Amino acid sequence: MIKRSKRKQNNRKFYRVNERIYAPTLRVLDAEGKQIGVLNRSEALQKAKEIKLDLVEVASKATPPVARIIDFKKFLYQEEKKKREEKRKAKVSETKEVRFGPFMNEHDLMVMIRRAKGFLEDGDKVKLVLRFAGRQITHPEFGERVILRAIEELAEVSKIERDKHFEGRQLMAILSPERKKKNEQEEN
Repeated sequence: MIKRSKRKQNNRKFYRVNERIYAPTLRVLDAEGKQIGVLNRSEALQKAKEIKLDLVEVASKATPPVARIIDFKKFLYQEEKKKREEKRKAKVSETKEVRFGPFMNEHDLMVMIRRAKGFLEDGDKVKLVLRFAGRQITHPEFGERVILRAIEELAEVSKIERDKHFEGRQLMAILSPERKKKNEQEEN
């Protein structure tokens, strides 16, 4: 049996260039983006050849289609540069996990809450996990008290995405950073 690997599809946009443009009339723009006018295909190609640049169809769905007279290689480079810049600016939100115990000391609890607050201020989601060991599960009210205290302490920098719930021997809650307050602080 022959195994065929699926090729990774490129998310590259396809542009028609010069003679591969089939539209009879085109709205033509120059390299700076200023409109030259609506020309037929042969006139637009002639203008591009005079300037020694390429005619690139940038909006094929428009009526009439829009084409620019530009250096095609430079145009592709600038498009790639824009994509890289967008990818760099987009922050991926991670989910950080903070673990608690049902019978935690006050100081230990505050240390974990400060750590969770730091994660939330960095823009990450926080998953509060309280694990019951052995016979501790017979008194879930102690664990609920700890989780509620943590949620209450973190209320000013977060909002509850998923309220406390049990998953096996663990009591969990998910908090996400509150964007509004963060934006207000940046404005001030």
